[in-house]
Amino acid sequence: MFRLRRYRVFLICAFVITVLLYHVSKNSQWDRTQEIWHTSTRHRETKVETKPAEKPQAPVVAKPPVVKEDPAVVEVKPPAPKVQVEEKPTPEVVDDHDHDHGHGDTPVKIPSLKEESKGKGSYDLPTKPPPLKGTHEKEQPPKDKSTTPATIPDRLLGSGIGSHNYDNTPSEPDLETTSTTAVHWTKPSEWFPIPPESIIPLPTGKPKPIPTIQAKFEPETPQAREKRELRLAKVKAEAQRAWQGYKIYAWTHDELRPVSKAYHDPFCGWAATLVDSLDTLWIMGLKSEFEDALKAVAEIDFTTTPYRTDIPVFETIIRYLGGLIAAYDISGMKKEYKVLLDKAEELAEILMSVFDTPNRLPILYYQWHPAYNIAPKRAAQNAGVAELGSMSMEFTRLAQLTGENKYYDAVARITDAFEELQNWKGRGRSAIEGIFPEHLDASGCNRSAPWPPVDQQEREDGRVDLGVVGVDGLGVVGGTGVKVQRREEVVRGDDGVGGRDQMTPGRPGKKKLPDGFECAPQGLVSSNAWGSYGMGGSQDSAYEYFPKQYLLLGGLVPKYKTMHEKTVAAVKKHLLFRPMAKGDPDILFSAKATSKDGTADSLDYEWEITHLTCFLGGMFGLGGKIFESPEDVEIGKKLAEGCFWAYDVMPTGIMPEYAKIMPCKSATDCKFNETAWHEQLDYRASYRAQEMERYYESKAAWKEQVEEIKKEQALQKERVEKAKEEAARRPVAKSNANSDTGAGSDQKTEPKQPVQQQQQQQQQEEKPQAREGSFPSRFQRRQLNGTFNEPRGADLQNSLDLNSAPVTNTNTNDDDWATTYSDDDDSQIPLTELTLPPEPIKPMTHEEYIADRLKNEIIPPGFTSLSDKRYILRPEAIESVWYMYRITGDPKWQEKGWKMFESVIKHTQTEVGHSAIRDVTAKGDAGGMDDSMESFWLAETLKYFYLLFAEPEVVSLDEWVLNTEAHPFRRPT
Repeated sequence: MFRLRRYRVFLICAFVITVLLYHVSKNSQWDRTQEIWHTSTRHRETKVETKPAEKPQAPVVAKPPVVKEDPAVVEVKPPAPKVQVEEKPTPEVVDDHDHDHGHGDTPVKIPSLKEESKGKGSYDLPTKPPPLKGTHEKEQPPKDKSTTPATIPDRLLGSGIGSHNYDNTPSEPDLETTSTTAVHWTKPSEWFPIPPESIIPLPTGKPKPIPTIQAKFEPETPQAREKRELRLAKVKAEAQRAWQGYKIYAWTHDELRPVSKAYHDPFCGWAATLVDSLDTLWIMGLKSEFEDALKAVAEIDFTTTPYRTDIPVFETIIRYLGGLIAAYDISGMKKEYKVLLDKAEELAEILMSVFDTPNRLPILYYQWHPAYNIAPKRAAQNAGVAELGSMSMEFTRLAQLTGENKYYDAVARITDAFEELQNWKGRGRSAIEGIFPEHLDASGCNRSAPWPPVDQQEREDGRVDLGVVGVDGLGVVGGTGVKVQRREEVVRGDDGVGGRDQMTPGRPGKKKLPDGFECAPQGLVSSNAWGSYGMGGSQDSAYEYFPKQYLLLGGLVPKYKTMHEKTVAAVKKHLLFRPMAKGDPDILFSAKATSKDGTADSLDYEWEITHLTCFLGGMFGLGGKIFESPEDVEIGKKLAEGCFWAYDVMPTGIMPEYAKIMPCKSATDCKFNETAWHEQLDYRASYRAQEMERYYESKAAWKEQVEEIKKEQALQKERVEKAKEEAARRPVAKSNANSDTGAGSDQKTEPKQPVQQQQQQQQQEEKPQAREGSFPSRFQRRQLNGTFNEPRGADLQNSLDLNSAPVTNTNTNDDDWATTYSDDDDSQIPLTELTLPPEPIKPMTHEEYIADRLKNEIIPPGFTSLSDKRYILRPEAIESVWYMYRITGDPKWQEKGWKMFESVIKHTQTEVGHSAIRDVTAKGDAGGMDDSMESFWLAETLKYFYLLFAEPEVVSLDEWVLNTEAHPFRRPT
């Protein structure tokens, strides 16, 4: 019979409710939004996976182009019904798979690239590349490799900026967007507009002379040229592989899933890889691919996205805005490519709304929906330095191209705020002078300070200036003449004026501000009293932009030089260290320091090696050449050498995301000490010696206890034998012949058990069974009918507390045995099994611990931990190698870069692209692929590898300056 159980009722109710909710959502016109959590680390930090959806109304509507035959591209078949593509011939491509990317220089046929006709005024590459000649043989397509898609684990590890990952596999329905009409951004009226006369203009005048950056390269031999061009072709082939996979499986989406052949939209779904790769396509001579991408760019709608309710401002600026501007720049600013500049302006107009705050410092995650962006806002109280400080190059170059000073004004105010903080000595200052704490309060709001008296009517009208109109650090509250002390004291810059002398923060219009919005103004300050200081994630690119912005402005703004010099001075004094490594390499890394009291007097250090910090070699080298500091160039070399060394010592030839290493006490006297390294590996080394002493004491006590137990057992056995002998000597009572069997019976009756013995047996049956590993007092045996004292081993056992209960006293009586035992009563023989206490477990010695850890964790000499073993296709190490090659002209950097390239390709290559891997210490498939190919793989990593083997005049550092996403902007002349 059917029984109605409670769980069935619950299931039925849940099903009914689900169906009702589904129909309600289908009929509802509400625009559902989603909560997005934010983190403040560099744009390349690890992202957290979620699962959204196929684009319901994708902003990009361009159709996938037909792929033209290219001999260097891998042949890939389009997926079945996953991606809807126009009915066109299947792209015919040729495999490069037979090339051995892990060993030697296998000859590669260099494809002839179609060159556009050049006439007067035409523009192609930044410099004319050497003619590429050669024929191509069609190769066999690669064999399919089955790979299991992997989920990227969450890291720190401070999840990265733009860490809102949505797993948009083509077959999944969109569960995040249910409205039938797309919501579009509309420009809100400003709360804190800048008066036209107060806008900071671009500097004017002839650019100042800047020292030559690139080395003078000697003419190469035919053999050297052939070798370089073969390597160049291999790099290009891998770029084509990645682009081809993206074009077929993720066209107009943000990223390709290179293992599962799906797509992924973490950055609003505006075709991040496509936009990020535009200049790479041009530089590599892939003009047909560039034209295809250009058509798709024209269809991007930056005013809407079905994937996010916020825009990650930093990521959008460096990838999208930087990519569009650089593509326009590198393609010669031709009329037919003006759509690139138009789309850059379209995006910039949206992003300008993030600066509408009282102090004009930007909102880093912009809630773009019209319902959200109409309210006044402040910048974050916990803003990452890199996010805040890595906007200047993109908006400056846009201002130069368009003539719109408002773009430069927006970022110039951020620089002024950083300059003021760098010089500030009062409350909220940096513990390490010259660099900034990892996170800053950019809100401009000091709610702990009293608000100055202001006319009530003026406050209600919303005319109060919530920023600072500064001269010598003093602010004027708009319209009242009441002065507000900007800081506790005034610190002048090197030019003798206050840090905010040109700044006029926005003044509210006639709109009334919400209650509680007002507060005492303040500048950039540390988010907390201690603060962390380093050159890695959350901080790096802010410092990178100081010398690069100096170049982009033609040296006309000296503050960028001053800020850079203060930064490198602080890094050299407080952060640089030489690691203690086998072979004693003369290399450097940059540590992370945390101040415990807000000063540099009490710094705790993490001797870290992070991939993100590897940009530092290039920064030191570039700044050293610009500002004529040979010492900085040498430091840059050692930093770049350090990152190459970190690649070279790993089993895969690829450095991990994050590791720690042992520092040398002296940078000049640094010999590898294996004993000292082992002590660092085992922080309990001294304690282990004490553990061994206690173990030997316990072992001796255990042996003594075992001997006592054995003696006790022998005594018990002796008593049993004695009792048996006594029982045997006693006469056995005969049964009555006339009893139960009748008179004259010859049968004997079985003797009855004495009452006392029956009671004892019953008591034994009622007692709980002894536990395994217990002592003799808990043995499964009959009680001995004798009396003996508690063994001395019981006290010893109790004192040692060796994982068992104490020995209890056992009362026996010899007389009972004498009266109850008989030869025929075998059941009364005591159990004689001997149960001993557990032997003390020997702890690991220091030497055993070290051997075990080195075997299981595969830690190279000198390293103390490999906290994050992933490689996510990062570019920073090869970036510094490229800078060193261009700055020094030394071909050894090409050799280092090639070794890195072969290792990376060997372990990341998939059928349709390249994937991040989970473990750089595991060779082959054991490393595991993360099924992720971020846009910077094509935008940066492969671009730097390509430029390393291109002609030195291609994107010359004396003509171009690259942003943090490797997008080249033309320097003024």
